[in-house]
Amino acid sequence: MKRIGLLIGVAAAFVTFAGGYWAGRQAGPKHAVPGPAETAATPAKDGGHDPAAHAAAPLETERSILFFQHPDGRPEYSPIPKKDDQGRDFKPVFADPEPAKTPERPATTKAPGTAKILFYRHPMGLPDTSPVPKKDSMGMDYIPVFEGEDSGRTVKITPDRVQKLGVKTEVALRRILSRPIRAVGTVQVDERQQHVIALKFEGYIERLHVNQTGQPVGRGQTLMDIYSPDLVLAQQEYRLALQGARALENASPEARESARSLADGALARLKNWDIPVAQIERLKEGGEPTRTLALASPVSGVVLEKRAIQGMRVMPGEMLYQIADLSKVWVIAEIFEQDLAQVDVGHKADVSFNALPGMTFTGRVTFVYPTVTPETRTAKVRIELPNHDGHLRPALYGTVLLAAPASRGPVVAIPDSAVLDSGARQAVLVERGEGQYEPRVVKVGVRAEGYVEVLEGVAEGEKVVVHANFLIDAESNLKAALQGFHNH
Repeated sequence: MKRIGLLIGVAAAFVTFAGGYWAGRQAGPKHAVPGPAETAATPAKDGGHDPAAHAAAPLETERSILFFQHPDGRPEYSPIPKKDDQGRDFKPVFADPEPAKTPERPATTKAPGTAKILFYRHPMGLPDTSPVPKKDSMGMDYIPVFEGEDSGRTVKITPDRVQKLGVKTEVALRRILSRPIRAVGTVQVDERQQHVIALKFEGYIERLHVNQTGQPVGRGQTLMDIYSPDLVLAQQEYRLALQGARALENASPEARESARSLADGALARLKNWDIPVAQIERLKEGGEPTRTLALASPVSGVVLEKRAIQGMRVMPGEMLYQIADLSKVWVIAEIFEQDLAQVDVGHKADVSFNALPGMTFTGRVTFVYPTVTPETRTAKVRIELPNHDGHLRPALYGTVLLAAPASRGPVVAIPDSAVLDSGARQAVLVERGEGQYEPRVVKVGVRAEGYVEVLEGVAEGEKVVVHANFLIDAESNLKAALQGFHNH
């Protein structure tokens, strides 16, 4: 019985609804829907009526009412106006949809005939744009966007919200981006300041004056005393040749020339053996040949290697000392091959050493070696450092920091924090003024020192949001405005 009663109730409701629908279609009243102007011009019924004002109010097109529905949207209907149990009017349901209202154009928008068309946007508000007139898939014309007109792609935030969000902007400027390159290196002797001490004649070491490795020496300081029979004989020959040349000053030209040739030959031998000029001058003045030669250091530096032993026989060309000037040293750094493109001669380098805590030495790259070590995939870079205090010792291990430019010249760069990265695209928020921010797709280049190069999307001098850009996204539903860049 309950089921039968329920079916009867449903049938009665359906009959009521159908009857209301039919009555509304056939003989329903035509109700004029008041517009905003009419509502403002028409006073309340109990407050008097102004016919002139009512006549001046524009009326919208009359619309047919199908039926009336409960004000809360419940499935309760009536073919005539009715009130619910709380005294509220049922809502009319019209046969035709409400006509769309044409939005007013902003006062700042220029007329199409006087302003330049920037582009055409989708008529339904989709992010698709076109540089030329076109139609969408439904045949609707794209809407022109004029210069100075808001394209609808900007996000507007009140100054109060800007302050609360802590929005910060920075101007896109041209700058040379440099990316630090870290490497390891070792101190080596400047090859140009290395000297090997050797004799050009056979002899014997009678006495060593410098007999320790690591001993500093000065230019002209005596290293050892050498006895050489060949050296004594060469001095005697030069002395006799000079005496013969003087004795033949009044002889024939041929005799004088022959004596002079002998003297010149003996002098050349002494010079080739690096005999000191003072000793040669003493022989010219008639001095006796010396039995030993005091071998002097030709440079100032430190003895890196000593092979000379007192009393040993020395053959021509045999190394006795290796002396190096350490006032300037090299650091040979190992640079990975992927960083070689950013390293060039003249770049600044800072070198620090664990053995010298708190000290940093600054130099310049003087040479990039032309080969790569296959085992480590690194190339050697030579850095020249001053070492006037002698702190840097050969084979000392250090850390090298190269300030290598990441760009070959000044580029438009913005802070790295300004870029919103979706994974497939990057975008930034460009400040348009008066609390408006425009999302733009950008193409970025190298990153260095907290900045990123902008290849496309932002021009020099424009301001981009560098702080609170994600908060703007959450506060102003930026994701909807960025759909264009996701679907571009």
